[in-house]
Amino acid sequence: MYMMAKHLHLTAVALSILLFILRFIWVQMDPAALQRKWLKIVPHVIDTILLASAVWLCVLLSQYPFAQAWLTFKLIGVIAYIVLGLIALKKAKTAPVRWITFLLALGVLAATAKVAITKQPLFF
Repeated sequence: MYMMAKHLHLTAVALSILLFILRFIWVQMDPAALQRKWLKIVPHVIDTILLASAVWLCVLLSQYPFAQAWLTFKLIGVIAYIVLGLIALKKAKTAPVRWITFLLALGVLAATAKVAITKQPLFF
């Protein structure tokens, strides 16, 4: 069960990141492309699978945010990534703000991935 949950989670992570980058490119090159129906549905489905698989892994491993510092860092990282992604894709009014928040989101993702791999929080 653990390997299935882990692979599902990692697949959802990869799809989420890929779709985030693709959507950012479309924001830059063809904003109308983001109006496609599938682009309004698929990210939510992937993120739901991502969240459900994360909860599944927590239950399987009996490790929970606020009990383990590295999981708390991951949770904070995911929230920061969501906020930065929202700004980069929808809320930013200028191209420099879009790019800065996009790059910050990728940086937060990299830090979160490092914590996920090492199981060591960066700042705790």
